[in-house]
Amino acid sequence: MVGKKLGVVIGIILLGWFGSVWAADLKIAYVDIQKAVNECNAGKEAKKTIMKEVEKVQRQLAEKQKELQTMKESYEKQTLMLTPDARAAKEKEFQTKIREFQRWQEDAQNEVNQKRIEMERNISIGLVKVIQKIGSDEGYTLILEKNENIVLFVSKSIDITDRVIKAHDGQKK
Repeated sequence: MVGKKLGVVIGIILLGWFGSVWAADLKIAYVDIQKAVNECNAGKEAKKTIMKEVEKVQRQLAEKQKELQTMKESYEKQTLMLTPDARAAKEKEFQTKIREFQRWQEDAQNEVNQKRIEMERNISIGLVKVIQKIGSDEGYTLILEKNENIVLFVSKSIDITDRVIKAHDGQKK
């Protein structure tokens, strides 16, 4: 335990001593990947595609809800005239339809989410390639991804997100 602490202290001292020498050679930037995914042309197109898919699912959802409502109203009108066995059968049929509807709704939501995730992943892959090219071409030592859980503060002067978006959009033309 003492050995680890001593090693950390020595590492900090050496980093401080060599830090001024290395600082002249360091070129650091950061990119907000989520912002880039949302604001690049491919991201905007993906968002439109997903919104169309959501609207389609919502229309289907409304139709299925209307069918269930019609079925419920029909069942309620017939309730007094049905035998107990027939009433139980109708109730069971209605409950089955409700479970099928709930499963369909969950499946549709999962499918839309899966498409969104896949689109974002593909866009992110393209953005990472652009970031790597910028890093290599412009001699960056380190490019970080903006993440509130890891990077607590960063100066806006080293934010290259807008340049990455512009370069990503430019390569699609």
